Amino acid sequence: MRKVAVVGVGETKFSGPQEKTSVELFAEAATEAINESNLKPKDIQALFLGNGLGDFAEGQGMVQAYAAENIGCRHIPANRYEGACASASMAVRDAFLWVASGFYDIVLAGGVERAASMGTALATRTFSMFSDSRYEYPAGITFPAVFALLTHLYSAKYGIPLPKLKEQMATVSVQSYKYGLFNPKAHLRKEVTVEAVLNSFMVSTPIQLHDCCPFSDGAAALVLVSEKVARKLTNKPVYFVGVGQASAGPLLSQGEYLPRIRAREISAKQAYDMAGLKPADIDICELHDCFSIASLIAAESLGFFDYGKSGEAWLKGEAAIGGKIAINPSGGLKSKGHPIGATGAGQVYEIVKQFRGEVEKERLVDGAKIGMTDTLGGDGGTLVNMIFQRGW
Repeated sequence: MRKVAVVGVGETKFSGPQEKTSVELFAEAATEAINESNLKPKDIQALFLGNGLGDFAEGQGMVQAYAAENIGCRHIPANRYEGACASASMAVRDAFLWVASGFYDIVLAGGVERAASMGTALATRTFSMFSDSRYEYPAGITFPAVFALLTHLYSAKYGIPLPKLKEQMATVSVQSYKYGLFNPKAHLRKEVTVEAVLNSFMVSTPIQLHDCCPFSDGAAALVLVSEKVARKLTNKPVYFVGVGQASAGPLLSQGEYLPRIRAREISAKQAYDMAGLKPADIDICELHDCFSIASLIAAESLGFFDYGKSGEAWLKGEAAIGGKIAINPSGGLKSKGHPIGATGAGQVYEIVKQFRGEVEKERLVDGAKIGMTDTLGGDGGTLVNMIFQRGW
């Protein structure tokens, strides 16, 4: 397999409802990524695009083909990936594999979503399609309910009283808001206190409003090239060093393992083994914090903290910039936002910008050389992990 580099990245602002179509949003991000790569649209050999809800959000299927034409990449192969919130990460991972194999030299990958434009009722209903539609949804299992269940299971498994766990979870949200406040592309840019989190209204006991990420509109794009091509385009390539992906069935089938997400642990191990790295080697991680409890579970599954101890790590500042590992300096899904088809590509965008030092000083992880992304689709059905290394 050949070495593969990210040489250009682009991203729209993640936000509430936007008037632009999905094609227009992705074109904005893709144009930025292509221009930054010192390439032209005609140089792109294939497009891999994550999009989960285009059919429902705007009645537009086959968005990948229209996106390719819109940015001037006419007649190239264009594939759409649907893996719920992990859609873009699936697209990026596959783009990496195609370039690593030698079949393509230059590929555009990313994702787009207009989840906020759908409105709360439709977005909630369509999001629930990514859990088991035959048994879970009719029983009232929307995603806040899934993570409320995981919160109770986490509390019981590790013997952490719920009030104490809630305080730990609130600290996770406060940190995300803190970094998102300085990210001009973040959806929710505001300062929030632990007290505000604990006093926000109840969504699904014990998950409260500030434990939840927002529905967002947005797009992100990356240009992936072979090492040989990268040397001609940039002196700051960011290399893939490890990737992993795993799947799981309905929540019931995962029951014996919960609140741990088995698919994540398998995916992460694949990425670590491929990279020849350990959790302690990671300087920065953009992980899937769709709910505050999700951060605690993910950080443990990725090996950053002992099981049942990640809440204490957040309280001690070990998950903050300057701590043991910098987690979600972008603001994460919680503050930066969650346009589900674009989220995974947005995580890679942040890693690349951090390596280059092209982020605001208040959230810069100075000297970071190894970064990791973690994207969860559905209620553990699809997990993708990727590890990147600074190439200079």
